[in-house]
Amino acid sequence: MLTLDYDRLGMKPGDRVLDIGCGYGRHSYEAVRRGGKVVSLDLADTELKQVLGTFRAMAGDEPLPETAHGSAVNATALHLPFPDDTFDRVIASEVLEHIPDDTDAMAEIARVTRPGGSIAVTVPRAGQEVVCWVLSNEYHNTPGGHVRIYRQSQITDRMKSQGLKAGGVGFAHALHTPYWWLRCLVGPKNEDNPLVKAYRSFLEWDIMTGPPLVRAAERLLNPVLGKSLVVYMNKPNGSHVT
Repeated sequence: MLTLDYDRLGMKPGDRVLDIGCGYGRHSYEAVRRGGKVVSLDLADTELKQVLGTFRAMAGDEPLPETAHGSAVNATALHLPFPDDTFDRVIASEVLEHIPDDTDAMAEIARVTRPGGSIAVTVPRAGQEVVCWVLSNEYHNTPGGHVRIYRQSQITDRMKSQGLKAGGVGFAHALHTPYWWLRCLVGPKNEDNPLVKAYRSFLEWDIMTGPPLVRAAERLLNPVLGKSLVVYMNKPNGSHVT
């Protein structure tokens, strides 16, 4: 289940790709399949071990491009352990809303992106997120939870302040919005609720099978109901962000 569009990101085989806050690696795997030299970065060592295991399995099971490579680094977005201008593409999906010092994280993202490179940042969409916060304090008021709600202009302007240029926006996961509203209504941890279980089964079926009619319906709904906002940014040629 991908949130960003790799074609809009401009990714090509051989590109150096950094996936910040990779989790269990869904965006990293796609970048490897497209021939990227991928570094998956996260604070959770357990998740990184699974990502590395999947990279090894992919190398044995899939016909990957010759340029494809995957590695993992245990680190924080506030102190990326890479030299300036290292990566062609940088991804930070559903990460910044968890970080109190988001400006420092954005500065690090800009620093490690090479001039001419591109960035995709995804965050929960403001309107949909407001409903979740209203329905449930527990949804966000937990250790490691969401610390802010981003308006589109807010996150774009903050990224621009780091010397980056806007490259467009997108929206994703419209079918997940009602699911999270339902979760917040009955209690975010109440996964045994019959309606929650039924909706989760539907989403899992959709992810595993990708039925064309459901995929088309979600694409139509994304601009209105999409759960995630995707912001694409570019680092101008000739720039050096510190």
